[in-house]
Amino acid sequence: MNLKAEKRGDKHSRRRLARLNAIQAFYQMTMEDRAVGDVVDEFLEHRVGAEIDDVQFKDTDKTYFKDLVLGTNERLTEIDEQISAVLDKERTLDRLELVLQATLRVAVYELLARLDADAKVVISEYVGMTRTFFVNNEPSFVNGVLDKLARSIRPGEFE
Repeated sequence: MNLKAEKRGDKHSRRRLARLNAIQAFYQMTMEDRAVGDVVDEFLEHRVGAEIDDVQFKDTDKTYFKDLVLGTNERLTEIDEQISAVLDKERTLDRLELVLQATLRVAVYELLARLDADAKVVISEYVGMTRTFFVNNEPSFVNGVLDKLARSIRPGEFE
C-alpha cells in the first residue's frame, strides 16, 4: 500500500468517512431525539475505527467528523433557511426523508464553514453518498440543491 493510500485510510479517504459518519450521526440524533454531544461521543467511542461483530470499521478524520456534526447542529436554523430557500413549494425540508435532511444539512454546513474543502468536491461527495442510501432521483435532487446553494455561498468557485 502506498503512503498516500495509507494516510487516506485505504480506498476511502478519512474525510469521506467523516462525512458519512456525520450524516449517520445527524440522522441518529434526529431519529432518537438525542443530544448532539452524546451522539458524537458514541460514534467516537464505539463506532469510528471500532470492531463490531468481527467487522473492523475504518478510522475517520475524527476532528473533521466532530466539526461537521457540532457545526451543523450549531448553525441548524441558518442551514435550514438556506435549504428551504431553494426548494420548490411541493418539496419542503420537513417533508424530506430524514437521511436526505441529514445529508443536505451536513453538506450545507460544509459549504458554509469548511472553506478548506472545494465546493465541487463537497457536492460530488454528498451526491455519491446519497447514491449509497437511495436508488431513485434523490442523488439528482441533492446535486441540484447543493449546486444552487454552492453557487450562492461560494460564487468565486464557479466563475
